[in-house]
Amino acid sequence: MAPIWVASNSCVTPFRVAPGMRLRRESPLRNLDNAPRKNCARYFYFVMNSAERHEARYQRRRAARLEKRARDTKELGDFESVFSFEHLYAAYRASVKGVGWKASTQRYKASALANIDKTHNALLSGTFKSKGFYEFDIIERGKPRHIRSVHISERVVQRCLCDYSLVPMLSRSFIYDNGASLQSKGYDFAVRRVTRFLTKHYRQHGREGYALVFDFSKYFDTAQHAPVFRAIEKSGIDDRLVALSEYFIKCFGDEGLGLGSQVSQIAAIALPNKIDHYIKDVLRMKFYERYMDDGLIISRSKEKLRECLEALRRLCAEHGIKLNEKKTQIIKLTRGFTFLKVRFRYGKTGAVVRRASYKSVRQMRKKLKIFRRWVDSGRMEPEDVRASLTSWSGYMRRFHSYFAVQSVMQKYRELFAA
Repeated sequence: MAPIWVASNSCVTPFRVAPGMRLRRESPLRNLDNAPRKNCARYFYFVMNSAERHEARYQRRRAARLEKRARDTKELGDFESVFSFEHLYAAYRASVKGVGWKASTQRYKASALANIDKTHNALLSGTFKSKGFYEFDIIERGKPRHIRSVHISERVVQRCLCDYSLVPMLSRSFIYDNGASLQSKGYDFAVRRVTRFLTKHYRQHGREGYALVFDFSKYFDTAQHAPVFRAIEKSGIDDRLVALSEYFIKCFGDEGLGLGSQVSQIAAIALPNKIDHYIKDVLRMKFYERYMDDGLIISRSKEKLRECLEALRRLCAEHGIKLNEKKTQIIKLTRGFTFLKVRFRYGKTGAVVRRASYKSVRQMRKKLKIFRRWVDSGRMEPEDVRASLTSWSGYMRRFHSYFAVQSVMQKYRELFAA
């Protein structure tokens, strides 16, 4: 459609005219930028049909998205700007928080500026090499996990790469309910979202409904690299940034993602992103939450959840993710369900009751017995036991678990009464 000129007194504004459109003389005329025209006594505007309005709105939003993408790619996708000395120094300040007591961190801090300058030159010249990693085991939320922690100098580089490139570029395609390891999100965010979902579901359907709880089996150990590499390449960042990201991921082997590497952590969040969008956008499941390798879908229809489960199996197979069939199940909401070590159920009035799982309480009681033996052997101080118990009770305050906390406190008094 060719633009025509429509005049009203001293105002002249270009418009595109579609067949069947007509002029009206009414409210203030707005130009293509939606800014009202002033100094006009009488105004004209076009009345567009529904299809034309939809198309015009789509084109405006698409142009805005493309402009923002080009701006972000220029700022966040350039190798030199991402690894500037200022960015590396900010990443260093963030990387040493909480680990300043380590000997390796103290050695790095003793000549911090020289070390940062050395890293900066190595990155720009393409001679940066990984120094390997330290391996150890921890217990996280009742699960043993094998950690491979990178050296402090490499941690600074990974922090800089993630904070100033990977996270801003990849996270713009994440769904809002992807709750793991991102700014302003995390464990508490995921628990609050599930609580909100249950509250909304009760207002619409009462207690009738089902929850699909699923889990990815050995997610970090079996994750495939190819889908992650494709996502990083499509983000639009510099080829050198892509190569460096792939280098950090491949350091842990041809398969799997290393716990202890920030780049691997971001890759683990991004890997099931297409699954998230399929469930949200194609299957139209509004009440969906995923926290890394744990997921939850709430619906009134059991048949709809069965359809989601079949789609999950198919999509997981396509992305090289193994679905844990033993932990994946459809549960009636009236029975309650466990998600992220939290037991969710409806109260008598429809309020959502959150309790810590019995397994968490039992593990704390076992830990107190172990702490008692360690105190007797001189391996642990009583003050450390009290600090651990205080931290655990603070974690339990977010749940309706008064009596569970009291039972553990009673066990502590029995073991450490002196």
